Amino acid sequence: MHPSQAAFPATRFRRMRRTESLRRLTQENVLTANDLIWPIFIRDGENIREPVVSMPGVDRLSIDLAVQAAEEAAGLGIPALCLFPYTDPSVKTEACEEAWNPDNLTNRCIRAIKAAVLDIAVMTDIALDPYNSNGHDGLVRDGIILNDETVEALVRMALAQADSGADILGPSDMMDGRIGAIRTALERAGHKDVAILSYSAKYASAFYGPFRDAVGASGALKGDKKTYQMNPGNSDEALRLIERDLREGADMVMVKPGMPYLDICRRVKDSFGVPTYAYQVSGEYAMIRGAALNGWIDGEKAMVESLLGFKRAGCDGILTYFAPAVARLLRG
Repeated sequence: MHPSQAAFPATRFRRMRRTESLRRLTQENVLTANDLIWPIFIRDGENIREPVVSMPGVDRLSIDLAVQAAEEAAGLGIPALCLFPYTDPSVKTEACEEAWNPDNLTNRCIRAIKAAVLDIAVMTDIALDPYNSNGHDGLVRDGIILNDETVEALVRMALAQADSGADILGPSDMMDGRIGAIRTALERAGHKDVAILSYSAKYASAFYGPFRDAVGASGALKGDKKTYQMNPGNSDEALRLIERDLREGADMVMVKPGMPYLDICRRVKDSFGVPTYAYQVSGEYAMIRGAALNGWIDGEKAMVESLLGFKRAGCDGILTYFAPAVARLLRG
């Protein structure tokens, strides 16, 4: 689009910036609570709120407090939250059997939230790293991450979560073929209405460190995840991955991390016009929050500006640890 405009002084862009009301009238992108998914970390126990040191202001919550968080989110108009478990190391194995245990931490939390809070969608994570003694998202044999065997395990995990009442499944593992396998299994099991928000373009990023602390995967990880997560130097590959996941049955797609990959968000939205999400990951959150706590930036303004950037890049929504804070701010 190349709009025609008069030369200066007939055109003065500052005219429409002169007052708050004029700025509001001409704002192109608007952030609302409807754009937010709140990721929360859960753990076993009762009435436990355990700070994540590398993510100031973020806590691991026992299930009873996670239910309270869901009630808070619903009251703020946040449409969904996403569960990430801190798994006891004693149940982590190389075979990852706890991932599809109907009574594992995530599945118990899904049921508790769905029983107590009607006005919020529950999203889950599908990957083996919280249950894997190797710390990887997939099964490992002789140092190799197995694709097809992992997909079979992920299908079992997805069905257990759907059986527990999950509304949105979030496969974050980056194995080839997992979206089609999960969608087929959901249809066969009668879970035709369970949505899939695929982590389609998930990069092998340095910004995940605090998250791995939060779920207890940092010490367990052997090697890196570069054989299955994307090369940060690639852009066209992201579009190929998005197209594949859509063809296999994804309802929504995600780019992860967020701010370093806004160009990918824009390309995805422009190319496919599908519901497009980004994850403002733990490292992004920690940078903004840490700088704010040190007085180096205005944390509230930086929070809102960063989230508006996702909207400007074409995102329909953002997974962000700032969700309740920004929802309260937007509410006034």
